[in-house]
Amino acid sequence: MAKISYMTVGSNKLEAAKAFYDDLLGSIGMKGVYDHPSGGRLYRGKGTGLFGVLGPYDGNPACVGNGMMGGFDFETREEVDAFHARAIELGGSCEGGPGERMPGAYFAYFRDLDGNKLCGYKFG
Repeated sequence: MAKISYMTVGSNKLEAAKAFYDDLLGSIGMKGVYDHPSGGRLYRGKGTGLFGVLGPYDGNPACVGNGMMGGFDFETREEVDAFHARAIELGGSCEGGPGERMPGAYFAYFRDLDGNKLCGYKFG
């Protein structure tokens, strides 16, 4: 199961973003727990932190943070592979396929429908 503490990403296409994350995060046991006033949604799973896809608080358009990235910590490499593959199947774009980035550090990178960069990883 993936672990995350707390992270949000912004979107200008909230309905499409919610459909993307409902499916992607549902595949790892996280579900929508609160529909946010911005039109977005917050997600949580048993024993996980909170993830949100939201409209920006300041009312300006969402934009991708240059150099910003969030990660999901998995227990196995196979879970990382499946998470990455599901993101791509849902219309995300590959930013680096699954593989070792240094000894004992297995990562897979993708961008969501708005261009936010995320990864799944497994240390050890």
